[in-house]
Amino acid sequence: MDVRRDFDDWQQSEESSDVMGGSLSAFTFLCIILLITTLGLIMLYSASYNEALIHNLPHYYFFSRQLMFVGLALAVSLIIRYIPISFIKALCYPILAVSVLLLLMTLFTPFGQQRLGSRRWLQIGSLPSLQPSEFAKIAIILFYAVYHQKDRSSESVVRRFGMPIVVSLVITALIFAQRDYSSALLFLGLSFALLLASGFKLSHLLVLLAFLAAPALVAMFSQSYRVKRVFSFLFPSLDPVGMNYQVSNSLKAIKAGGLFGVGLGNGQYKLGLLPEVQSDFIFASICEEIGFVGSAFILILFAMIAILGYNAASRMQSRDRFLSISAFGLTSMILFQAILNLAVVTALLPPTGIPLPFFSQGGTNLFVVLCSSTLLYRILLISSGKIPLVKSSLKPEERKAILFPEEGSLS
Repeated sequence: MDVRRDFDDWQQSEESSDVMGGSLSAFTFLCIILLITTLGLIMLYSASYNEALIHNLPHYYFFSRQLMFVGLALAVSLIIRYIPISFIKALCYPILAVSVLLLLMTLFTPFGQQRLGSRRWLQIGSLPSLQPSEFAKIAIILFYAVYHQKDRSSESVVRRFGMPIVVSLVITALIFAQRDYSSALLFLGLSFALLLASGFKLSHLLVLLAFLAAPALVAMFSQSYRVKRVFSFLFPSLDPVGMNYQVSNSLKAIKAGGLFGVGLGNGQYKLGLLPEVQSDFIFASICEEIGFVGSAFILILFAMIAILGYNAASRMQSRDRFLSISAFGLTSMILFQAILNLAVVTALLPPTGIPLPFFSQGGTNLFVVLCSSTLLYRILLISSGKIPLVKSSLKPEERKAILFPEEGSLS
């Protein structure tokens, strides 16, 4: 057996050609990630150079910082691509423990940094600041995947889902305590999706939501500014230059872009009219500069990521539950985050602090998204048969019988 096969993403394997029809989904996914990351860096520079100059920073400050995290993610991605899946499984619980520890450090140690009213950043020495809630998303996905990798259908509902629910609620509470409410909402939504993917019945989820409704409403109305934000969203004409200032200018920037945009770098709303244009509201600047056509192309890229990711999760469901749930969770994390950001920018939801994946300024988020994409890419390679699920010295026909046992039962 030629061991080089296990490191070749481009050649067709026996499983791919005979069983999967020679799918190019993994290669397509890789091209999409490279393209959308490049577009994200270009659009970030265009949206952020003026903001950097306003703060007496080099015009390329946000771009170079983002590029640094791309390089770091690339280095880690090489490890993720080639380490054994069994080693990733073994790391799931330690990753969860470290994520909880980082959240606690953010809340209860001097390393936690408070900015814009939220204590969500961790600054250790001269290292770049990081946002532990971003790592918690990957941690909860891998935790659900490894916890449900074996068939637990014979166990009671409490035994099957009690621990994951408790872990999810504890981490949600820690993120909420940081006053990072949008990330807490996103994390909770991701956890609910993982519950359903793990076999939790929709009726049981509705009961769980009913129990959580009361404390959620209390939390929402416990702070006056949150009440004001909700009412400003419901009645935008009441405060057009206050709470709705960003959203109002965001809609104007989108409208100004028209069909083809005003041209890359020629946007006007990024020049002080749209606060946080390099992060939460970068899509408004994108719409202004490249118009409906360019923005629609970006949305198509996100849709293709979702289609390929969920397809991989479906194909792995009968072969490896860990990889199936991982693919579902990683895809949902990217998709949910994009949907929430776009909903805010287009005034479909109240303003939140959710960045647009691949585009918004934020090194931790970009690092997590790119590393998640690498693991998703590897799962796509496995699901399409381009690389084996487990490296071994088995002959091709023996390996095929293990990877696709249903084929052997039919012969």
